[in-house]
Amino acid sequence: MQRISKALRALGQIIRHPWVLNRVLEEDVVWLKRIDKKFQLREGLPLLDLLTLFPEFDEELHPFGFLDGGSLPTDLALLTALAKSIENCLYFEIGTWRGESVANVARFAKEAYTLNLSREAIQHNGWGAKYADLHGFFSKNINNIHHLEGDSMQFDYAGLNRKFDLIFIDGNHHFEYVKHDTQQVFQHLIHASSIVVWHDYTYTPEHIRPEVFAAILEGVPREKHPYLYHVSNTMSAIFIPKQYPTTTQLAPPSTPNKTFSIRIKGHPL
Repeated sequence: MQRISKALRALGQIIRHPWVLNRVLEEDVVWLKRIDKKFQLREGLPLLDLLTLFPEFDEELHPFGFLDGGSLPTDLALLTALAKSIENCLYFEIGTWRGESVANVARFAKEAYTLNLSREAIQHNGWGAKYADLHGFFSKNINNIHHLEGDSMQFDYAGLNRKFDLIFIDGNHHFEYVKHDTQQVFQHLIHASSIVVWHDYTYTPEHIRPEVFAAILEGVPREKHPYLYHVSNTMSAIFIPKQYPTTTQLAPPSTPNKTFSIRIKGHPL
């Protein structure tokens, strides 16, 4: 939800104070040490090849803005492929932003719910009216999408009184939020075959984001860790209650083992 303003502030800090970048790198080392000590997973989750998960992977995205703060095409295509694989899919996400992810999934879901800070809360945090108004830009007029307002740290997940087939966690990416959001999802929103996807498990498809990774590991019950994977060619981690053949870890720079065909067509608004 807050990635654009945070990214701009961070970039400004790095330009003015290059030593800030060293601090970020040092924090990653601290998180990796914590992960290694508690879980012995310093090298990351097992890598699940996208074509192992979906051998006939062929998705079309609409809408897609190619603007700051969005997901990679492969991340959204992963979500649409998962939604298509679930009959009458019920979808829940944390973090609406422009509404690209929920708008894409809603084409294949029976119902979709997206949770975000209210317009007033966004402005209260100093992010401005335009930034607030852009939330839900692509999703606000789609009939099967329910827009929920609230801070995910205080939101009453149990009050929804329903279970979801597919859940996307893409809100505040600080450790406390990711861990809390994950715990709440696993306590209140999943059933035996639910699938949970976290965006920004990595900085890029090849480099782990340790703070988010640590939060996922500490938020997911230990007995469910064997079903956590990093989906190749995406920035997403996934919980899916099945066993798949995997490779053990990322080893950047990666040698490509597949290519993707991309068709881009612009649609004026």
